[in-house]
Amino acid sequence: MSVISLSPWDLGLAAVLVAIVAVLSGRLRLGVGRQLAVNAVRMTAQLLLVGLVLRALFAHAHLGWIALMAAVMLLVAGREVMARQRRRFTGWWGYGLGTGSMFVSSFTITTLALLVIVQPEPWYRPQYAIPLLGMLLGNTMNGISLSLDRLTQSAWQQHRIIEQRLILGQSRTEAIGDIRRESTRAALTPTINAMAAAGVVSLPGMMTGQILAGTAPFEAVKYQILIMFLIGAGAGLGSIGAVWLGSRHLFDPRHRLRLGRLRRPRAR
Repeated sequence: MSVISLSPWDLGLAAVLVAIVAVLSGRLRLGVGRQLAVNAVRMTAQLLLVGLVLRALFAHAHLGWIALMAAVMLLVAGREVMARQRRRFTGWWGYGLGTGSMFVSSFTITTLALLVIVQPEPWYRPQYAIPLLGMLLGNTMNGISLSLDRLTQSAWQQHRIIEQRLILGQSRTEAIGDIRRESTRAALTPTINAMAAAGVVSLPGMMTGQILAGTAPFEAVKYQILIMFLIGAGAGLGSIGAVWLGSRHLFDPRHRLRLGRLRRPRAR
């Protein structure tokens, strides 16, 4: 089955639909019209650039170049995690916490999937390594940003309750335990919803792409199941690790709450 090629006119026609939404949001004073338009242009430029990079990478597969692209993806994802938090940690913690959590969870699970489950030859074959890592990083990034944002916001809003628990003799783990659980639950909710709706309400992106590219539907389904399992593990482990480290950093060694380690939210 051959793939139907899309022309610039086809993409432009789809872009007109987004432009209509941007214009309507401006007329309705929703405050997101400009942001929608800018991000649509940004998305287009980024994907076109990635397409050129991947074309060169697929033609000349080398572990060093693949590692470099993976590192760039991780660093950009870490910046996005930091930018999505209203009260992020000060200093290198603001960037390093999310980036480190994504590195440990996403890279470990991607490497395991390539070496043990998919087993391409070579194991770092870019047609498999880059899409797997990209999907894991994207979903883990969302989970970690949600969990850290909930953690820091709740700790700031409920600092009096936390301090009262500390005065009553609870440890820092006990005093912030409820917030940690709610933060982790918030991170896992999108993944759980996606699993519940997959195949019934929606056809996930990877499966749809493979079917459009001519892959047998049942083979595409198997790959999508694998991806959903990997995403669930990556988002869960990354969020649990980020919340655990972040909650410990909110306290000093004497179990005193230190809100000075959080930045004030930027004006919107």
